[in-house]
Amino acid sequence: MNELRQWLAGLSARERNLVYLGAALLAVAVVYFALVLPLTSAAAKRAARIEQKTADVAWMQQVAPQVMAAAAAGGGAAGSEESLVVLVDRTGRQAGLGSAIRDQSPSGEHGLRLRLEAASFDVLITWLVVLQQQHGVSVDTATIDAAGAPGLVNASLTLVHGTAASP
Repeated sequence: MNELRQWLAGLSARERNLVYLGAALLAVAVVYFALVLPLTSAAAKRAARIEQKTADVAWMQQVAPQVMAAAAAGGGAAGSEESLVVLVDRTGRQAGLGSAIRDQSPSGEHGLRLRLEAASFDVLITWLVVLQQQHGVSVDTATIDAAGAPGLVNASLTLVHGTAASP
């Protein structure tokens, strides 16, 4: 530190001012590249992700009536003698949700309460669509919360087998 002070003292006033100006510009550049640029970049990525998810929701809302009409017509429910617990466990593992399934308990005669932790949101939704379209299992209730990491959710679901819908 003393060497730096001695070096600065040996410079003329004009040179010292240029050194101070250069140091100030360097400090501003470091702050910009270390703080401001990463924050604006992260905000832009989040905005793009929100825009994509909004478009996904709009598409889902648009095709929901068609999916419901197909399910009501019987086009999606496969007649299977497999129990709902076994079906959910098997298809959940096939979808890659085996490690996320934490708890299963019966809910009524044809229902199943299910808890998933740190599950990929996209995989979960795709799995629920497959359950609906191929196996006649619908979501009666759902609570989905963020799980900390982007794209991961904790979910509490009540699933009902298609036979429960008919009296």
